Amino acid sequence: MSEKTQEVDEYLENLAPERQAALAKLRSLVFEVTPDAVETMKYRMPTYEYGDGVLCAFASQKHYMSLYMDTDIVEKHREELTGLSIGKSCIRFKKMDQLPLDTIKRMLEETAQMRRSAV
Repeated sequence: MSEKTQEVDEYLENLAPERQAALAKLRSLVFEVTPDAVETMKYRMPTYEYGDGVLCAFASQKHYMSLYMDTDIVEKHREELTGLSIGKSCIRFKKMDQLPLDTIKRMLEETAQMRRSAV
């Protein structure tokens, strides 16, 4: 069962409608992949914990939205994320349709598997 928090609801409610919809979609994808993820707010960002650590986090920044994931997973899938601004563990995007959701889902699944294996 998903463990959602009201703090994240409030965070999303305070965003512009397009960003609210985009990040709500990411939130749904996280719970689709890991229904028992624990949702928290860390560093003023919705953060999802699973197994022995953080699965991912996301944020609405001034000029873009960011999805934060495991550094090794981001690097492994870097070529599938062409056209996006990629940091060490960060994927930056302005619109949801820029994100390859199949790739993001695979990345979440791989991270979840790593977190389960480490427990």
